[in-house]
Amino acid sequence: MNRKDKLLIMKIASLFSVVRGYNIPIIILAQYLSAIFILAPEKRALDILLDFNLFILVFASSLTIASGYIINNFYDSQKDLINRPHKSMLDRLVSQKTKLSVYFTLNFIVALMALFVSWRVFLFFSGYIFFIWFYSHKIKKYPIIGNLMAALLAVLPFFAILLYFYTRIPFEDIENYKRQLAVIFSHATFLFVLLLIREMIKDLENLKGDLANGYKTIPIVYGERISKLIITVLTVLIILPVYVLIEISDVGFMDIYFYSCLIILIFFLLYLWKSDSKSQFLLLHNVLKFLIVAGVFCIVLIDPSVLWHGKRMLLTI
Repeated sequence: MNRKDKLLIMKIASLFSVVRGYNIPIIILAQYLSAIFILAPEKRALDILLDFNLFILVFASSLTIASGYIINNFYDSQKDLINRPHKSMLDRLVSQKTKLSVYFTLNFIVALMALFVSWRVFLFFSGYIFFIWFYSHKIKKYPIIGNLMAALLAVLPFFAILLYFYTRIPFEDIENYKRQLAVIFSHATFLFVLLLIREMIKDLENLKGDLANGYKTIPIVYGERISKLIITVLTVLIILPVYVLIEISDVGFMDIYFYSCLIILIFFLLYLWKSDSKSQFLLLHNVLKFLIVAGVFCIVLIDPSVLWHGKRMLLTI
């Protein structure tokens, strides 16, 4: 390969790193598995997989999240030089101008796709794009509200799919779906709290870069001890949605995942209070990422027959 081809490959790798391309397939899988097993379990799986409007929603969500990573990288370029020097050097192979061009292009495509489905979907994604930009530009620099908004923005695409399925149900029939809605919101609450804990661990991990760039995160404003106390309270509170999912609703064999999460989170808390270095907080961050990704794949445990009766499930659900 000549130098020009090598540079092109490096720039593609750089852009892949900026949009965190390794996360996008997980997000798409999570949305489809959530639709099949949690949001619309009464529907045939094949109908969900072949629903073109749903495909547009999932694809538009993925592109919006990718564009969100770009604008977040754009504003955090100086901070990342301190917090993630190796990744930052790779990301800088693509110029800020190119990043912005890709960002606007992706958002334009999302707007066109949303309009294809409905004006309501267009309004939803327009608002979603705006709040991602507003978070990256302003909100993430402030304690508490920045963490809450980051977790909310990560969960929001799943609510887009929820609204897609449930706005078609006549109002008088909503009463029949109360139990299912309770299960959906319990799953959403569990994921939201887990993401919120992860955001707060990231603040501890990125303390030096945040401090150098004027970010007012919880550890900077209130100290590491208060940050650890809040994380501990949130970790204890996660028991509530887990209790609802295991004891009140039917999540099949996914209760194995929730019990395992609780056990891992106990050790997580013990290690948290012993941690005081970036490498230790990075380990805790990776544990939470593992739990989130494992949760995506464990959704199939709600009805594991898909693993050995895939064809039957597609045709008869």
